[in-house]
Amino acid sequence: MKRTITIAGLGTIGGSIAKAIGQDKRNYIIGYDLQVEELDYAKEHGIIHEFYTDFEKAAQLADVIILAAPISANIELMKELDYISFSKNVIVTDTASVKNSILEAAKEFTNENITFIGGHPMAGTHKKGVQAARERMFENAIYVLTPTVNSSEEQLSFLKDVLKGTNSQFIVLAPDEHDEMTGVISHFPHLIASTLVHQAKHWGEKHSFLPNLAAGGFRDITRIASSSPEMWQDIFSHNRNKLSHLLDEWIEEMTHLKELVELNDKDEMISYLTNAKMYRDGLPDRDKGAIPAFYDIYIDIKDQSGSLAIVVLLLANNKISIKNIEILEIREGISGSLRLSFYSKDAQEKSMKILNEHGYHTMIQD
Repeated sequence: MKRTITIAGLGTIGGSIAKAIGQDKRNYIIGYDLQVEELDYAKEHGIIHEFYTDFEKAAQLADVIILAAPISANIELMKELDYISFSKNVIVTDTASVKNSILEAAKEFTNENITFIGGHPMAGTHKKGVQAARERMFENAIYVLTPTVNSSEEQLSFLKDVLKGTNSQFIVLAPDEHDEMTGVISHFPHLIASTLVHQAKHWGEKHSFLPNLAAGGFRDITRIASSSPEMWQDIFSHNRNKLSHLLDEWIEEMTHLKELVELNDKDEMISYLTNAKMYRDGLPDRDKGAIPAFYDIYIDIKDQSGSLAIVVLLLANNKISIKNIEILEIREGISGSLRLSFYSKDAQEKSMKILNEHGYHTMIQD
């Protein structure tokens, strides 16, 4: 049976969902966005079947409406939906990383033809726009669903079937539970990454060469600070109460750590670092999470013409896809001058085995 899905907001997330679920021939994808160039690109590249710049028209044709705009924009679209006349029941869902604000807005629906089920595919990229959309963006990712009291198990199952092409792992959470957990492992790390960058910028005024040393661990831990400032401000605003509490806890933790540094107690510091290592090492392996996983290999290669091409060709001949390539000039704590990133742990391990068999010195940094 054909299902018409309207996706409102054809950025990276909306575009990636369209690409993924569009592989199912039962799904007919309609795009809606305020940016006509995004719509044109999506139609031209076969990401959507048709598009509208009139939200009411796009919504009235749908069996399922996916709100994939920023949180505040989604809430405004929800207000518009309440006044639209539907000839049938329509399921409305969203992709926002904060659920309390969205579910509060859903409580205001008076339109009896709307059933709302909150959603959050927990994967992404710091790149933006439909041009960065990827069909496999959500493969093996956690996809959180937050049903409302007026949604049935049958409707929940129907939505999961529509989204089946994402190849996600669906879990059901309460809004408050979701916001607390994403605050800890997604929103808060972004705040911390931004503070680290600000600190480096400050010290860069004294040491002009400092940016040239910003490699290795610093680049990895601050990577998420390159994401859209407008998008993250919107997220922080809607989850501000939980983030404020987390910042209080962080300040207490930093005060304790400052004391450890000043006391210079070797055993206490080793114990502190060991406890952190044990917890981090015990985290479950997962292809995707709230923060995308990176499966990297560091390789020593000769600084001569053709060295990089040989490595890439070697892996290509073994049908291994490389996600990213980076040549490292500063390698604090890392043995290797080339970093290759892969889409999965299996590809990482297979690549390392192949490279080792061909005489390359490689390392995986946990």
